[in-house]
Amino acid sequence: MSARMTNKTDKIPFYVMTPIYYVNARPHLGHTYTTVAADTLARYKRMRGFDVRFLTGTDEHGQKIERSANKAGKTAQAFADEISAEFRFLWARMGLTNDDYIRTTEPRHKRGVQRLFTELQQRGYIYKGTYTGQYCVSDELYVDAPEGAPCPDCGRPTERVSEENYYFKLSEFGDKLLAYYEAHPDFIRPESRRNEVMAFVRGGLKDLSISRTSFNWGIPVPGDEKHVIYVWMDALANYITALGYGSDAPEDQARFQKYWPADVQLLGKEISRFHCVYWPAFLMAAGLPLPKSFVVHGWLLFEQSKMSKSRGNIVRAETILDVLGADALRYFLLREIVFGQDGSFSFDALVQRYNADLANGYGNLVSRTLTMIGKYFDGVVPESTGEVETVTPEARTAIVKVGGLFDSLDFSRALETIWVFIAAVDIYITASAPWKQGAGVPDKVQQQHRGQVLYTAAESIRIITALVYPVIPDAAAKVWAQLGLGDITQADLKDLEWGGLKPGTKLGTLGPIFPRAEKEAITRMQEKEEAGLAESTAAATQVPSAPVAAAPVVAAAPAVAETKTITIDDFAKVELRVAQIKVAERVAGADRLLRLEVDLGYEQRQIVAGIAEAYAPESLIGRKVVIVANLAPRKLRGLESNGMVVAASLGEKGKPVLAGFLEDIEIGARLK
Repeated sequence: MSARMTNKTDKIPFYVMTPIYYVNARPHLGHTYTTVAADTLARYKRMRGFDVRFLTGTDEHGQKIERSANKAGKTAQAFADEISAEFRFLWARMGLTNDDYIRTTEPRHKRGVQRLFTELQQRGYIYKGTYTGQYCVSDELYVDAPEGAPCPDCGRPTERVSEENYYFKLSEFGDKLLAYYEAHPDFIRPESRRNEVMAFVRGGLKDLSISRTSFNWGIPVPGDEKHVIYVWMDALANYITALGYGSDAPEDQARFQKYWPADVQLLGKEISRFHCVYWPAFLMAAGLPLPKSFVVHGWLLFEQSKMSKSRGNIVRAETILDVLGADALRYFLLREIVFGQDGSFSFDALVQRYNADLANGYGNLVSRTLTMIGKYFDGVVPESTGEVETVTPEARTAIVKVGGLFDSLDFSRALETIWVFIAAVDIYITASAPWKQGAGVPDKVQQQHRGQVLYTAAESIRIITALVYPVIPDAAAKVWAQLGLGDITQADLKDLEWGGLKPGTKLGTLGPIFPRAEKEAITRMQEKEEAGLAESTAAATQVPSAPVAAAPVVAAAPAVAETKTITIDDFAKVELRVAQIKVAERVAGADRLLRLEVDLGYEQRQIVAGIAEAYAPESLIGRKVVIVANLAPRKLRGLESNGMVVAASLGEKGKPVLAGFLEDIEIGARLK
């Protein structure tokens, strides 16, 4: 029996992963694109009854991170903690359904990477040598180029490196990889990416340096800790370390046996070499099965170039979430862009697609149908007198085609098929005109006609909603409830067929699904993005201030005749969160300062607060406070303060009084 075979009563396991994202910068729309695609596939497979495991995470080691952290005046770990938390917050805000989130700084990952290194070493695939040549720090890539040459991938300057390294015998795997690619034509998709990878391998593979000694931010080589393991070997191993590879615990071993090999690994085309050449070679050498398929997507272009921090043309998902919501973004990315090809993004195109397909299409169909059922049938689904030839064929076509298109990650065609069905239902309703009273037609006959039309439309909406749920889950859940069908996540959607909506079903509370977006929405998003870019630039270039004795306390100002107002967007920039004090101690030589260590649930950080004259350190342990979590770090008496405690300032001497809560509040909760 193979590792992934199950008995007949078990669900079939399905393992899908995104690449883990490098923490050199906060998440942007390019990261969101890949992760939304993985989430959509995971939701679809769960609908079909699979036991899904969906993994994402962050890649946190390497020379680039170490340098970025130093530039920001932070430790590498603190820098990684901050950016990784940004990814987790965004995915949570978008409601993504990942089952795990792996960080390469976690002990479970370190253990697994060191086990993999040792396994390769024991099997004779690793030897010690010296590397002298060019290295691209930006891509963490060894470059076969003359000194001073730019990186052929990103165009940035490379650096001359000469250091002792451990090497992996990659050169032994060229023929093995080509034979595998030939025997498994769907291993790398689309075909254009497969051809690129095969051409690279046919050009000849050289042994690969898999350790560094010129810096130490990484996982040490077991038994030779002056070396750290090459960041790409470290990062690629996350797909198995997250399942428990390297652990002797029975539950970890069982998880690994259940889900590995992976079904789908999603990645961008710029990292296909690492995933489709290095990673399979590592697995072959370790005697482990290879993933079933790599699906490589193109770049998301903004102003005709790939979104990247260095180009300054990134778009943040938060900008769109604030104005149009997560479903609008998810739909646009998967409908507008053919997965595997490059795609363009603009705010104008987003709003145009939103209004045409979501507001005027799906949203309008739901609104007009359910409103008429409320008007003519007191909010109860009417009886049907039979199938409607002009609609049910479209329904059956959609049911048959959409599943296969989702399986092949052809999201754009899947959505196109669903919207053809929506258009057919709209045409049917307009042609049938259930709101009209025919001259000389008895009321009973008219009501039967209305019932047939509106049942057909409502049943069509049920099928459409089930099909579109993986892409726009929030809207689909609302429509499902408005149909009187309860919680869509509890519904069995794997065997869709016509007639599943029972006559007599009482509709739920009706409400708008996709209100039409006006042109002002484009301006709002543009302004938010410009403000966010300016804020990010200021934070990135800010130099920590010199030590001062002033306390980082937010004081309540006394009432004045004139108060300068701020907009809601200004207030939204301040991230207030609940934290619990774990450590409190006085700062030597500073009567007003306390050094606090606070727990935010997702991380711990140090804050220096000017509250020592009002609070004894021991009285603060375990207390929940409000902090400004996104304040740029600063130095106070030689200590780095990462945040600000919120307090009122009372009396002439400005005695601080900490903000708090009467209710028990979960740590990490955001104040809005």
